[in-house]
Amino acid sequence: GTLISPQWVLTAAHCISSSNTYRVELGKHNLKEVENGSEAISAGKIVVHEKWSSLFIRNDIALVKLANPVTVSDTIMPACLPEEGYTLPHDYPCYVTGWGRTITGGALPDILQQALLPVVDHATCTKFDWWGSQVKETMVCAGGDGIVSGCNGDSGGPLNCQNADGVWEVQGIVSFGSGLSCNYPKKPTVFTRVTSYISWISTVSSLLLNSLYAGCIIISVHNLQVNQSYSVLFTNYSIFLSVYRPWLQTKDIQTWT
Repeated sequence: GTLISPQWVLTAAHCISSSNTYRVELGKHNLKEVENGSEAISAGKIVVHEKWSSLFIRNDIALVKLANPVTVSDTIMPACLPEEGYTLPHDYPCYVTGWGRTITGGALPDILQQALLPVVDHATCTKFDWWGSQVKETMVCAGGDGIVSGCNGDSGGPLNCQNADGVWEVQGIVSFGSGLSCNYPKKPTVFTRVTSYISWISTVSSLLLNSLYAGCIIISVHNLQVNQSYSVLFTNYSIFLSVYRPWLQTKDIQTWT
């Protein structure tokens, strides 16, 4: 998930289960260490998009309201959101971050990881031998080279892209990938497109749009210390959900929780 204000976390709908109780870890980098500046806060209100479809993986977005506002610090800061409706161009360099597997079937890492994933435009990603009709305009694809990708454990995490002003923005939320392997060629990681849901985020969180852009991280360099500030961890992140859709062009789709 991603902290977008002192009390709201942006994540994927498929990460949320009504039978679970959630705690959010903020400011974490190494999961096995007690780190100065990190904080654990219980989740209060959880809002899953009203049109979320687990069958077709549509509107895979949710907001978590922390039980108490987090104290903004050098290690915990809200992330910046992009302008509503903006579409990233093909091959635009973005980064996925998270504690997901670094190889298909591998172990979950203790240290926060990042990977460069160039954006794949909608025209390419919806080709028959790519994702076809499974990908909609409310999604963004990145990767697909068969080498680097998101993987199990990355779900709900951010796709971070630097805008023309040097500001890093959360353009995507990790949603799903191929069940054939995490890094299967022409099966890029698919993210919920944040720019399609800015108004929804504003309505649910009761934050004015201009408030969403105020007080976020304004940083012009990219490294793990930056991501440490706004990547947050749900304690059930290692749960794995496999979704099988025999009528789709791809044999197996997995949402990476």
